[in-house]
Amino acid sequence: MKVYMVGGAVRDKILNRPVHDRDFVVFGTTPEIMLSQGYKKVGKHFPVFLHPETGEEYALARKEIKTGSGHKDFEFIFTPDITIKEDAIRRDFTCNALYEDINTGEIIDYHNGQSDIEARILRHISPHFVEDPLRVLRMCRFSAELDFMVAPETMALCQQMVQDGALKCLSKDRIWQEFEKALASENFYHFIENARECGALKILLPEVEELFRVPERTDFHPEGNSGAHTLLTLKAAQSSDSLINYAALLHDIGKIKTDPKCWPSHRGHDKLGVDVVKNIGKRLKIPTLYTEFAAFTAQHHMIYHQKIEENLREIADIAIQLSRFQHKDYCKRFIAVLKADMHGRGIKATGEEIELFKNFEDYMQQLVMAAKNKKPSELLGFENYIAGIKDGSLSPSILNDAYITALLEENPYISRQKHSE
Repeated sequence: MKVYMVGGAVRDKILNRPVHDRDFVVFGTTPEIMLSQGYKKVGKHFPVFLHPETGEEYALARKEIKTGSGHKDFEFIFTPDITIKEDAIRRDFTCNALYEDINTGEIIDYHNGQSDIEARILRHISPHFVEDPLRVLRMCRFSAELDFMVAPETMALCQQMVQDGALKCLSKDRIWQEFEKALASENFYHFIENARECGALKILLPEVEELFRVPERTDFHPEGNSGAHTLLTLKAAQSSDSLINYAALLHDIGKIKTDPKCWPSHRGHDKLGVDVVKNIGKRLKIPTLYTEFAAFTAQHHMIYHQKIEENLREIADIAIQLSRFQHKDYCKRFIAVLKADMHGRGIKATGEEIELFKNFEDYMQQLVMAAKNKKPSELLGFENYIAGIKDGSLSPSILNDAYITALLEENPYISRQKHSE
């Protein structure tokens, strides 16, 4: 029996990236022998064995025979005589087909994976790549996670797979799993770039694809269109926070619903984006947490463009809503998306723009903190408000108006410039 560490763990070790999960492949053995040594068998589609002490996964070397069009439609062959070369040919990318002997540290590399890692190139191993439709999305994800360029022949193969309808075989749950992993990358914009190049974006997120055909005012957005601005926003975010990246991706999605006769003006796109975000969430079964935050951000992201002094009540209302989100750091995330929006343009933000944004950021954080510390129930006359709302003599909005007034009175706006004076 021979054991090798394999795949991403070996790749990440070479790249000096943190190794979170180690996978092992075992040659020259059988399931019966693994069980007799205390390993626990798990997995429905092919046997994986958990180490009796570490709990790490050990898979038997195998061959695969495609039996259908789906991601899981394979027949697996497990025999003790399967070689590393035979096991490696079924893997996806050269950088993932590295085998490190756990005793000697020797790396076996039949497909020049180490050279591709050094050149930061994502390259498929063989024509068998097309047998798993999920690999199209894995290509997009790895390009983002590893910051690798995609080899031209691999991109061409993925384009052909998309044209042949490969993505139709993937469940929404499996699509989201890959998408969510990619969202946690600082280079998430590479996922969108490569998904667009191979044609997957048009199928999975046609609304985002459409942004690239929506023109922008070139004096403010010299990048020319809303899709290019979205990519620049994602790049400016430089975040591994999946919520920030998802909200940044969809912050301007309402622009596809504005009147083309008025382009490149997109008045009202912030409000129009809410339903688009919700429809995407329903179609792809995206968790409520993501849809809720992205819809909120799309609806309110224009607030920092407005003069603070003239929009105090709207800012306070947004702060109150942010304070009520159960998830931590919603305010920080909201501001991060807006800041990325400001910087995500083909021109550099001016010193004045940066200063005004800092004023907005400081005051928004102040109001959110104030809203967390002062509940509406602490308002003078709260019981009277509630009684009036219950008997219909007062509109429910009057309580929120009174709450906003109290917050603003207790937290008056003082610009950074006036404060320094």
